[in-house]
Amino acid sequence: MNGERYQVVIVGAGLVGAAAALALGRQGVRVALVEHRPPPPPGDAWDTRIYAISPASQRFLERIGAWQRLDGGRIQPVFRMEVAGDGGGAVRLDAYAAGVPHLAAILESGRLQSALWQAIEADGNVALHCPAAIESLVRDGTTTQLTLADGTALEAELIVGADGAASRIRDWAGLAATLAPYGQSGVVANFECARAHRGTAFQWFFDSDILAWLPLSGNCVSMVWSTRSVHADALLMLEPAALAEKVRAAGHERLGELRMLTPAAAFPLRLIRVAAAVAPGVALIGDAAHGVHPLAGQGVNLGFGDAETLAAVLTQQRRGNCGDVRVLQRYARERAEPVQRMQAVTHGLHHLFADDRAAWLRNSGMKLVDRLSPLKAMLVREAMS
Repeated sequence: MNGERYQVVIVGAGLVGAAAALALGRQGVRVALVEHRPPPPPGDAWDTRIYAISPASQRFLERIGAWQRLDGGRIQPVFRMEVAGDGGGAVRLDAYAAGVPHLAAILESGRLQSALWQAIEADGNVALHCPAAIESLVRDGTTTQLTLADGTALEAELIVGADGAASRIRDWAGLAATLAPYGQSGVVANFECARAHRGTAFQWFFDSDILAWLPLSGNCVSMVWSTRSVHADALLMLEPAALAEKVRAAGHERLGELRMLTPAAAFPLRLIRVAAAVAPGVALIGDAAHGVHPLAGQGVNLGFGDAETLAAVLTQQRRGNCGDVRVLQRYARERAEPVQRMQAVTHGLHHLFADDRAAWLRNSGMKLVDRLSPLKAMLVREAMS
């Protein structure tokens, strides 16, 4: 059975899938995007899902025409980051000292999703199938036949799985994934602050927990509290004022009184390792390809790196078959090192701060790093890349 023919069909139009489709379409690749449901239009209320976008990801989003569609009034640059241990250790990173304009840009998931979809619709280079559900996938030689629930048939050289941590495309392709739960959940909520944050991000390590405050525009912060799942459940049951007081106290009252702006939510924390991100006619990007602890806030940036690299590799190969595994292995090789490095760093830091016996080591290490300006500058530049 033949259908509409494409070089690439991307399954999943979240942030990473939409960015990949937009990048490929702008390079003249025949691409279709399949998604269950369109994103809701962003409202005035703060989005619970907040991301710290690295300068490298921002440049990518600018090149594909999405960043320009964001409301600048809802973007907050991070100029400083203060990290505190549980025994006097501390590291302070400063954009000015490192010779860069800012460390990251904090923005809402829903607004970035909306900007990406607006850019896709304005470009007109991507065939968007939404709402749509996949009925079947059949690999036939050098192409894959994809049938949607409404009977629409698509034929593609390459299927890209951008469908999240529980990826159906990953399972269909037989690409094994290892999921290692941390036994923790990330509790998220947004607060208005009594004192100005001045573009500073805060992070505290204590009692095996990690508490992060990301600055939002309008003197607000977004909280991510990584904690044992039983404690996360207890936090979710608190009244808004009681939770705000807990968060204020855990953050050493750095920004004064807090007032809760959005209901708290929680998500399980787990490490996802995929043995191979590609197979003949298949490539994985974003959470389908990897999962990391959120303590470094780099998950979505890894995904944008996947999208950018895959688009660059396929653009160079567009006269050939996009599903050629030799081509896809170039993408896999380029992404293996940054993904493995970030997984190793976040996984190692999680265990370092979860082990009470390592208290002296981690706090002494933080004090040492804070005294070495060249090392701090290197850390800043690494986080930005």
